[in-house]
Amino acid sequence: MTPPADASLLNPIELFMTADWVVKTVMIGLAAASVWSWTIIIDKAVRFSRMNARATEFEKQVESGRSLEEVAAQAGPQPADPLPRMLVLTLHDWREARARGAMTDTQGSMLIARIDRALDSVIARESQKIENGLGVLSVVATASPFIGLFGTVWGIMNAFDSIAAAGNTNLTTVAPAIAEALFATAIGLAAAIPAYIAFNAFSVSAGKFTGRLEAFADDLQSAIARRLGAPSAPPPPPPPPPSSGADLNLRRGA
Repeated sequence: MTPPADASLLNPIELFMTADWVVKTVMIGLAAASVWSWTIIIDKAVRFSRMNARATEFEKQVESGRSLEEVAAQAGPQPADPLPRMLVLTLHDWREARARGAMTDTQGSMLIARIDRALDSVIARESQKIENGLGVLSVVATASPFIGLFGTVWGIMNAFDSIAAAGNTNLTTVAPAIAEALFATAIGLAAAIPAYIAFNAFSVSAGKFTGRLEAFADDLQSAIARRLGAPSAPPPPPPPPPSSGADLNLRRGA
């Protein structure tokens, strides 16, 4: 049975060593979940910071007045970041279409639809990447308190059995056993609270970044539609004659 209460009541190591094997298993599992969630939290914080910084820098290049061809050439043929990759993909389809000569209204609409599908595919893949790991944080945030509560209930049951067997209800006998049981809930809350906060914060950040990708995709499609002389929203009314220029300009809200 647990030794008499003293300063060890606040010593996590003493509480762990004197706990029942079931409570020990719960504590170890919750500690592992906490380490796992903190690993994801740190990784996501660094990744989101880098992604947003690079996206902001790229948007500044696009809005600097330089042609999109120059910006795409600087990004390279296979950019790692989603925004320049979307630009390179759009310009590739645009050049292929221009190489075939003048396009009819139907061909222009098909080009815009093809670019739209390609950009949607890029956005979907990037959304999956940036949301990877959030499911783990959600599980840790929701399950840890209940797992800790199970350890607490189990520990209290054992404590009451031991107290009944000893026939002693003195506080020095009861307190250590109760402390062991409650320690499992404390670990569960310590694992759940950071995971819950991080899950909500990163979910908002992921939604905002996906919104940036979707806004840039809309801008690219609008630029193609303007160059074709057709509006970007289907179904299009009869367009004016297509322009003969080959360069694209990106103006938001134009």
